[in-house]
This record gives sequence, structure tokens and C-alpha cells, in this order.
Amino acid sequence: MGYKIPREAADNLFKGLGKHYEIFAPKVFSGEGCFSDTGIIRYGTVRTLAEIEFEKKSDYSFKEALLPINETCLYFTENTSSVPAGEEKKRLIFLRSCDLHALRRLDAIYLENGPEDFYYKRRRERTLFVLMGCPETCDTGFCVSMGTAQTDAYDLYLKVSDTFVWADCKSKELSPFFKGFLEECEPETAKSVSLQVEPEFPKSNKESVTLPVSFSDDILSHPIWEAYGNRCIGCGRCNFVCPTCTCFTMQDIHYRDNEKAGERRRVWASCQVDGYTDIAGGNSFRKSQGDRLRFKALHKIRDFEKRFDYPMCVGCGRCEAVCPEYISYINIINTLAKEGI
Repeated sequence: MGYKIPREAADNLFKGLGKHYEIFAPKVFSGEGCFSDTGIIRYGTVRTLAEIEFEKKSDYSFKEALLPINETCLYFTENTSSVPAGEEKKRLIFLRSCDLHALRRLDAIYLENGPEDFYYKRRRERTLFVLMGCPETCDTGFCVSMGTAQTDAYDLYLKVSDTFVWADCKSKELSPFFKGFLEECEPETAKSVSLQVEPEFPKSNKESVTLPVSFSDDILSHPIWEAYGNRCIGCGRCNFVCPTCTCFTMQDIHYRDNEKAGERRRVWASCQVDGYTDIAGGNSFRKSQGDRLRFKALHKIRDFEKRFDYPMCVGCGRCEAVCPEYISYINIINTLAKEGI
């Protein structure tokens, strides 16, 4: 059901949601960009609509609200181990269409690809998702090419202006908050605020890609891997901003006052950094940056699709924007498609 709500009333409604949910949304972190006088847009907890950055795409994806960068999986002592309790509050996460499609990829990886991941499932089942529209395309996104520019798989859609907030609520869990708002309105006002609300989606992007129709064995030795690999510095930033990259490593932390007690943590990792594929005996599956870049690119557009029937990449374009060496993932895909490899 759709609503058109005066901004002041919507702010109060949002505060009401905040009493029941921990709300995560993209917001500006001033002074935390690449330079001391620049900011960055990433996910954090918010208490007001004014804190949320609706106009610009976040530099980092929503996934850190579902998959913490550093997560304790268990505590251990000499003789016992225990799983940390889950969060008390449920969660609301604001995200865009491409990221909602990325959520489908995360679900496939953590819930459908063998045994379910306990920690992801526990948090996922207590999370609702709020769609943020995209009236205009971002600079580096290619979601239209990837078929991820539109979605109806949201619990709530919000469009915000200085005077009104438009909402489309699909969730039975969230509906009472809006019905309560209507009950507080004057009868004539209540009639005028209930209406059809359609999300805004981009119809075209500044960037576009053409996915290769098929792949040959020659793709493994294509010169593009060496060319871009020679420029790649292995920083892993492309992985960390990506909403579908899920590589992690495990760390056992031993407490100083008792070395037999501590905690096991799951920590984000990157397939592009040195040492990630090192194994016993001093061997490594992918030693050069070109090999690592090839693995990442082909996993996004070929290998994942072999298992799940759709590409892993959602075309958010964050990797394109964040690379310090200006390595173009878009150019890699289009080059492979153009040469028919």
C-alpha cells in the first residue's frame, strides 16, 4: 500500500521504527575519505531520515550490515566453547535495486550452496529491506546491462523530499506502523495520503556492458590479464566494495591473561591480495596479479553462473570507481565479448 506523508510526520514515523529496529543506511562520514578533508559514503546506523544519503550511491555496499568486517563466531576456553548471542533488535537496511539483486547472490552463497551458514542466516532472518529509488543513473554503474536496475523484492520503498515522503509498504510486519499513522490523521487527510507509489528506476546507464556469449580455452591466456595484472597492486579494494564478494579468513585470537582462552573470528579477505591462496608446502594457486584478476573477473561472469544460472556481478560499478590504478572491469568484460572469447 502506498502513502504520501508530510515530512514532519514521516520523521516521527521513522523515529518509531527506530525503537523496534536497528536501521542501517548509507551516510556521509566526513573526514574519512582518501584525504583528511574528504568524506566517504558507507553504511552505518542512523536515527533520522536526514542522516541518510539518498542522492549519491554509497562507496561501500550494504553487505557489511549483514556480514560484519570482523565477526566473532565463537568464544573458547580450555574445555568449552560458546556461540555469541545474536543482536536483540531486528534490522532495517536501506539499499538500491542493484544491491537487492546482490542480496539474492549472497543468499545463494550462504544459504543454497551446501550447508546453510548459521551466522548469516540468523541475521538475515531478522532483517527487512528498504528500497531507495534511482531517478538517475550513477556514473559507473551498468545495472541496466546486467538486468538488475529494477526490482520488486523489497519490504518497503521510500522516496524523500523536503516536504513529503512517499512510501510503498509490502511488509505485513511494517504495515502497522503506517496504519497507525493513518489512524492519527484527520479523516479527509487519511484519504489523501493513501495512493499508488511506484519506485523510480534508471532506464539507461552512462556505461554499458555486453556479456560474452560463450568462452573458449583461449580466455585463460588472453593478454588482457597480463596487461591489467601488471598495473594491479593487489590492494583488494575492488573486493571490499563489491556487494557480492564474500571471501573471508578465520583468525583465532588468544587473550593475554589466559592463552588457552579466546575467540574465533571471521574476517573479510580478498582473492587479490598476496597470500590468500597459499597452502601447506609453500605452494600457491594464483601467484601473479594477472592470475588473480582473471579468477575474479571470470568468477563474476562465468563460473558463478554455471552453478546458479545468473551472473554474480550486479553492475553496481563500485569496483570501477574505487580502483587506484583505474583498472576497468567494464573494459575487461567488453573486450572479451568483442573478441568472441
